[in-house]
Amino acid sequence: MLNDFVMNFAHNLFKPLLLFFYAGFAIPLLNVKFEFPKVLYQGLTMYLLLAIGWHGGEELAGLEPATYGQAAGFMLLGFCTNCIIGVAAYLGLRWFTGLRQVDAATVAGYYGSDSAGTFVTCMGVLTAAQISFAAYMPVMLAIMEIPGCLIALYLVSRLRRNGMDAKGKMPGETAYVGKPASANLKARQTRTEHVEPDENEAADFDNMVAQYDDEEGELVAAGAGSEERYGSAGVGSYDSRRANQNGRGAKALYRGAGSYGGNHDGDGDDADRAKAVAAEAELALEPADGETRTKHSGINAELLHEVFLNPGIYLLFAGIAIGFVSRLQGAKVVAAGDSVFVTLFQGMLCLFLLEMGMTASQKLKDLKAAGWRFIAFGVIAPNVFAIFGMCMARLYSMLTGTPLDIGTYVLFAALCGAASYIAVPAVQRLAIPEASPTLPLAASLGLTFSYNVTVGIPVYILVANLLA
Repeated sequence: MLNDFVMNFAHNLFKPLLLFFYAGFAIPLLNVKFEFPKVLYQGLTMYLLLAIGWHGGEELAGLEPATYGQAAGFMLLGFCTNCIIGVAAYLGLRWFTGLRQVDAATVAGYYGSDSAGTFVTCMGVLTAAQISFAAYMPVMLAIMEIPGCLIALYLVSRLRRNGMDAKGKMPGETAYVGKPASANLKARQTRTEHVEPDENEAADFDNMVAQYDDEEGELVAAGAGSEERYGSAGVGSYDSRRANQNGRGAKALYRGAGSYGGNHDGDGDDADRAKAVAAEAELALEPADGETRTKHSGINAELLHEVFLNPGIYLLFAGIAIGFVSRLQGAKVVAAGDSVFVTLFQGMLCLFLLEMGMTASQKLKDLKAAGWRFIAFGVIAPNVFAIFGMCMARLYSMLTGTPLDIGTYVLFAALCGAASYIAVPAVQRLAIPEASPTLPLAASLGLTFSYNVTVGIPVYILVANLLA
């Protein structure tokens, strides 16, 4: 068994898919002057989600009626398993790392979701190795992306009720301000908060704004010095009114010496944070226009729309519906030898992994301030969660008497051990502005995704064979 694992592991390391990932990973490290077009990345992601959904929908339409019950039960298992993983990730991060509670809750949401990139890579490896898997697994990709969003929203809502301030600090954490974030967010939404500083303070603030604009987003010493007097409440209040009066939008919101924070302590540079938020939007297939969206302190219709109908989930479900309906009408893209969604799939996946390698490599620099414990979590967590997922799948198989294919175990493990980079970042920008925009993606892409597509998949194949 060990010899087989070593041979399979070495063979998988040099598959074309992973060689493209390595090539992309080396570009930032070697300082190659190359930038992957973001529009092309979004086009590739859209193509892969639709292609996976289409194939999955066609296969789903061809199942026997009795199999639909098994598929529904397995989907429910996947949803519940990722809910457990999200809570376990939060507890593990709180116990093992030094992250702020709001960052731990956000990162836990990422791990309670899944990764389309990991899924398509794993599916490509299984297809090349001729390892079969259940036809409904693409539907699992969509279903298991939702729990992480809900877990993150629930955990952060608890933190707000327990006194989290506008910078994301909790009582007992360094530089805790004491003004609950929920009150600050409500003030921003309703614009009812009214602060009347004296004339000297107002003049100082106007000077800070002018210096901010002159330096193109960089706070100078004189402006930063006013932060001590204002705190998050005073500056935030002025920011809201300045944004309305002068139309400065995101620039006004980010003004104030790290109102929401860019690093794990919540005090990062505003320009860096704005850049990180724009990068999040590009990865999540949403417009990166730099405008700040309205923040929400509770779950509402807009948040639920983002959770269940973010671009990634919508495209995947659209592909599934297209494949399902077309198959029922007698059409089948695979049988027709389609040159776009069949023949080009591997080539498109290779280009996608080239870009993902570049992104993963670039995210590594964001881990410098996180500490070795956070880095260790990003590598250890996928193994723990993936094996836990396979054990849950095995238990489901034994209790229901429905055997599962080896590939089904492996894909389920990949979904459990992966971390989101599409769905949860979109929800974070909308509802959790206090959290770091860099650390979750650094963990999910720089560490967990890189580990899964290189080392993790062969490990999961070995464990799946042992379980089955």
